[in-house]
Amino acid sequence: MGGLDCSVAVALLGALVLGAARGAGAVEITVPRDSDITILVKQGAPSLRPCHLFTAKRHVTMLTVKPGERTSFSFTCQDPEKHFVLEIQKNIDCTASPCPLGEVPLQPPAAALPALNRTFVWDVRTRKSTGLELRFSGPRLRQVGPGDSCPDGVTYTISSRVDAAVVKIGTFCGKGTVSRIKLQEGLKVALHLPWFQARNESGFSITNHTAIKRLCIVESVFEDEGSATLLSANYPAGFPEDELMTWQFMVPAHLRASVSFLDFSTSNCERKEERVEYHIPGSATNPEVFRLDDPQPGNMAGNFNLSLQGCDQDPQSPGALRLRFQVLVQHPQTESNKTYVVDLSQERTLSLSIEPRPKPSPRFKAGCFVCLESRTCSPKVTLAPGSKYKVSFLCDDLTRLWAIAEKTLSCSDHRYCQRKAFPLQVPDDVLQLPVQLRDFSWKLLVPRDRLSLVLTPARKLQQHTHERPCNASFSYVVASAAPDLYFGSFCTGGSIKQVLLRQNSSVTLRTYAPGFHSEVPGQGLTVSFVPYFKEEAIFTVTPDTKSKLYLRTPNWDRGLPALSSVSWNITVPSGQEACLTFSKERTGVVCQSGRAFMIIQEQRTQMEEIFSLEDDTLPKPSFHRHSFWVNISNCSPTSGKQLDLLFWVTLTPRTLDVTVITAVVGGGVSLLFALGLIICCVKKKKKVNKGPAVGIYNGNINTQMPLQPKKFQKGRKDNDSHVYAVIEDTMVYGHLLQGSGGSFLQPEVDAYRPFQGAMGDRPPSPPPTCSRVPTAKLAEEKPPPCTSLEPETEPYTFSHPSQAAGSNRATHVPLLDPQEPGLPAE
Repeated sequence: MGGLDCSVAVALLGALVLGAARGAGAVEITVPRDSDITILVKQGAPSLRPCHLFTAKRHVTMLTVKPGERTSFSFTCQDPEKHFVLEIQKNIDCTASPCPLGEVPLQPPAAALPALNRTFVWDVRTRKSTGLELRFSGPRLRQVGPGDSCPDGVTYTISSRVDAAVVKIGTFCGKGTVSRIKLQEGLKVALHLPWFQARNESGFSITNHTAIKRLCIVESVFEDEGSATLLSANYPAGFPEDELMTWQFMVPAHLRASVSFLDFSTSNCERKEERVEYHIPGSATNPEVFRLDDPQPGNMAGNFNLSLQGCDQDPQSPGALRLRFQVLVQHPQTESNKTYVVDLSQERTLSLSIEPRPKPSPRFKAGCFVCLESRTCSPKVTLAPGSKYKVSFLCDDLTRLWAIAEKTLSCSDHRYCQRKAFPLQVPDDVLQLPVQLRDFSWKLLVPRDRLSLVLTPARKLQQHTHERPCNASFSYVVASAAPDLYFGSFCTGGSIKQVLLRQNSSVTLRTYAPGFHSEVPGQGLTVSFVPYFKEEAIFTVTPDTKSKLYLRTPNWDRGLPALSSVSWNITVPSGQEACLTFSKERTGVVCQSGRAFMIIQEQRTQMEEIFSLEDDTLPKPSFHRHSFWVNISNCSPTSGKQLDLLFWVTLTPRTLDVTVITAVVGGGVSLLFALGLIICCVKKKKKVNKGPAVGIYNGNINTQMPLQPKKFQKGRKDNDSHVYAVIEDTMVYGHLLQGSGGSFLQPEVDAYRPFQGAMGDRPPSPPPTCSRVPTAKLAEEKPPPCTSLEPETEPYTFSHPSQAAGSNRATHVPLLDPQEPGLPAE
């Protein structure tokens, strides 16, 4: 190029005299008049320690040596390579005459230059119709993005021209796949060498080429398995308007290539449309045209071309077209010959994504691609509802992929949905895929304040806790659509029979092991729509007699949401006794407003105990022989003081006290004996006295108080004041046993009858959040853990009865004094 042959290079090298004495003497540079070379010495990266450049006894920041000039300079420091850089520019004008061809030498060689970081720049100008080709004779190049560096510090920056504008094709390091770059209308190559690199060749040659009628063509050659990442011109800035750029890939016939877009953006087009085009040998539809957001082709055998086409942009808001993509070349996989049909044509809300697991590997690894119709392949594919798909995989290890599905189940008409049940089942087309189903989520939507949700499992569920973790191959993750309300993770094999949810919620089937395929079909949940209720959630639970039942409040890690309420309906089987135990003595919650309460209510007797979770200690282990409610209601807690409770229930068989049984039997015998005597006496008296058969006292009795003198004229043994005239079927005080309907209530004496009525179907209503009502506490005596001291026949000791609306409370007048005992002060 203006003397790039060997003889000219030697002559130029002889004329260019450089003397170097680091930090001690002057450096002299002489540039021949006809060399078209300009040398610049200028400051590099700023440094804390100053170093100055001196020439002609004056301090300068940059020194320029032009053709025909001789200049001497020196540095004031011993390490000028940390402060200054050297740039050697050569301008070659081929607009009037053909460009010189062949290997491009370094002029001057690196050994003749001062030990500074140096950049050789070749700027070649040609006519618009002239094409040039850069061939890299050394190791092929690897393109790097902005901010990336090369391990050896040697980089090539290649640019082209579009009219008067310079367009950057890219920056390249060694050890890659790029072998040639074809350009039109001139080129510019900048070779950067670090100061310690003793390199004497440029590593590339320039040849003429016919007009390519596009911005550039980048050739990438693969000899074996590997990958290459390439970028559009001017990346990350915008691709030139209405330009065309092509990449040519040379792939051995026994390998397969797949393309995936790593990053892209589009501009605002006024005319035409931005697109990519593929020319694939053997394809009947060449070129194959794709949008940038389409899945790109994969599993391609042999060589192929990829082109990026821009558009006419809006001058007011042009936007930016850019593309960064990867080409992966690997051996064909056996799985790529199998096709799986996923039929979503009848689905309206089900979408399925197949994507790689988040496990990046620093070394090269054969890629995993999902292909549609065996040609359109991508690392991630989303199948939309309403279509039928043929899916295949180009992957050496399918465990590197998983599937994520989502389906929406909504009810817009509460009159139609109420009491209807819908199964939450994974479709067979999804289960048959050879990749792990990571998540299958159902979004459950209900009309606001009209309906709520009921989840009923095919097998009872267990709540995941640290004390009893789920070890199954899958679990159900239940959360509310409201923010910060996560009910928990549940697996099969527990005691939870039903979960009621107040509002819109999501249920996610999450898998953990490959064996879930065999377990999922026998499982499943059913969702029903029921009338609206105000509890955030209600859990219906039947504990197992063989193990502890662990339960915890929602949002375990962040605390129960403010002003929310959750209940547990705990069923106690017949013949069993439940021990309710809490994991700590106090909750630690501090309320900013409102009150936090817990209510424990017996469902048979409707008696309840209320505890302030802010002030009171949590109850000691308590025993329940009948089903009961546990309700927890939160206040608005202060920051950092959240409400979270863990409790457990254990069942033990009921036991009867032998002494009590003997006393009861003895008392029953004595009572029967006494009744027999009374009957005999009454019958005898009835035969003697023929008076009228009335059920009243003798009217001749003196009604004044006994033990006062002269009020009874006869002794008790002589008068008849202690004898009824007649006692028929009804006792004189029998009206106290008379019910509201007029029938007489017969007392049960020695027979236990199990409760046959309906259990409480609604949880206890908590007191108002601002209430300061005193709370009834359990007895202070600490019983032995989970052992009952109360025999079957002993009476219960109750707190005050609840007056919640809708409860099945007894309304008859009690036989005893109706006044409640005094409650302890708060």
